[in-house]
Amino acid sequence: MREALQLKVGDVAPDFTLPAVGDQKISLADYRGKQNLVLAFHPLAWTSV
Repeated sequence: MREALQLKVGDVAPDFTLPAVGDQKISLADYRGKQNLVLAFHPLAWTSV
């Protein structure tokens, strides 16, 4: 299992790639330096918890 990544306010987020619609992929690098980006994570967002 991968170790959890801990970032602090002001840290630069590491690049990552995620699946997108229609067999495409989207990377943080696609947006870095071009526009503002907000990363929001919602643990258990689609569960009954």
